[in-house]
Amino acid sequence: MAAAAKTRSTETFVDNKRKDDIRNANIAAAQSVANAVRTSLGPKGMDKMISTSSGEVIITNDGATILNKMEVLQPAAKFLVELSKSQDVVAGDGTTTVVVIAGSLLKASLGLLTSGIHPTIVSDSLHKASIKAVEVLTAMAVPVELSDRDSLVKSASTSLNSKVVSQYSTLLAPLAVDAVLSVVDPEKPDLVDLKDIKIVKKLGGTVDDTESIKGLIFDKKVSHAAGGPTRVENAKIGVIQFQISPPKTDIEQSIVVSDYSQMDRILKEERNYILGMIKKIKATGCNVLLIQKSILRDAVTDLSLHYLAKAKILVIKDIERDEIEFITKTLNCLPISNIEHFRAEKLGFADLVEEVPLGDGGKIVKITGIKEMGRTTSVLVRGSNHLVLDEAERSLHDALCVVRCLVNKKFLIAGGGAPEIELSRQLGAWAKVLQGMEGYCVKAFAEALEVIPYTLAENAGLNPIAIVTELRNRHAQGEINAGINVRKGQITNILEENVVQPLLVSTSAVTLATECVRMIMKIDDIVTVR
Repeated sequence: MAAAAKTRSTETFVDNKRKDDIRNANIAAAQSVANAVRTSLGPKGMDKMISTSSGEVIITNDGATILNKMEVLQPAAKFLVELSKSQDVVAGDGTTTVVVIAGSLLKASLGLLTSGIHPTIVSDSLHKASIKAVEVLTAMAVPVELSDRDSLVKSASTSLNSKVVSQYSTLLAPLAVDAVLSVVDPEKPDLVDLKDIKIVKKLGGTVDDTESIKGLIFDKKVSHAAGGPTRVENAKIGVIQFQISPPKTDIEQSIVVSDYSQMDRILKEERNYILGMIKKIKATGCNVLLIQKSILRDAVTDLSLHYLAKAKILVIKDIERDEIEFITKTLNCLPISNIEHFRAEKLGFADLVEEVPLGDGGKIVKITGIKEMGRTTSVLVRGSNHLVLDEAERSLHDALCVVRCLVNKKFLIAGGGAPEIELSRQLGAWAKVLQGMEGYCVKAFAEALEVIPYTLAENAGLNPIAIVTELRNRHAQGEINAGINVRKGQITNILEENVVQPLLVSTSAVTLATECVRMIMKIDDIVTVR
């Protein structure tokens, strides 16, 4: 009796209820975000219509865009939004996949926690499983060469298949491949900066009219104010960051002129000032001016436009500050920030600068035949309305990212749920070898990965249970590349159907999703600070 009393005094009761509640609430919130985008996975996935508070409407299938526009308040659910953003940065494609995997892993973790396994054990075994998963994926990947254009186009069109503009994938996929390959620097083949590909959106026409242009395009008209030229051959192009207009005082002040003769003198001085500038510009042989937008005062006045037109100089004004870098890189010239520095060696050269009318009243300016052109490319995207236009741009961006992934890591992997089922099978087998709790956890995560093929089948209107069971069966027989063929509604060898994706998309999806889930698992309390 005395012994029992002794032990009782040293035992303390620890209340874990609150910690469990917080963890469950976090998991539930994150799961609801994952379920929101689950239906938009895959080629037969549904699109989401997002109506913003300002009344703008966006129709998209891109996981990152959907989550970005969602106003998520729960802190743990924000992790999933950040997760799809980071997948967008790393791989560019697979933004929906990564969220769906994370949601499924959370569901599995919740089951393990309910069984009484400690969160740290769950988290550690998840980490081990993700390392193993990357090994499995790398083992089943097929190497690809950049010279093999067909494979690149296949993977780009797979990425486009799940988008709203999927019917144009035959046009957009080769376009994306050529665009990326044209900006790859042979010195640094692994680095592709997508900022070197400028996408210009122009309303009108259809997506079929989208084209890639070796040169520069501006979504602006040439300034016609004083009847200047609209087409210049053998152009010498100056990019200027100063204003061709009479100077203003540095401080806000007004000058009162009482005498007519003095007014004439002011106007005469203005005229001489502008003429002096234009003579300096003309002296270098420059005949095309790109003028940066100015905040302080008008970049050009009617008077200066008149004199520029007389000097037969084509003017494109209001060029945004952030476009200057791209323009100078393309034209291989230097931006000129002061009239005193205006010299012939700072100009860029091109065969032709002209204003091109598009069929529907819009106009764009094209600069082609640029000498010693930098490694950049421009894509003109057309669309019949803003929704299609924006979605075409997003889809093109995804396709460009896919090609970029292949340039970074030259491996392809099958799509259509094949890698996930293979992972699930191999991790399941590996779980039997592990000891204790770890094996139990890994087995649960292996089953959680089946959510991707399950969702693909479900979105395509097939019977998910039958399809996934058959898929497991095929993989157990050693058909590594068997996947769900959504078009035929059955299971085929997906590599032969040309449904491929870069290895980087799959590996980063798995690693990022596990990282996110581990982070949510480790949180046991939310402290609000006022």
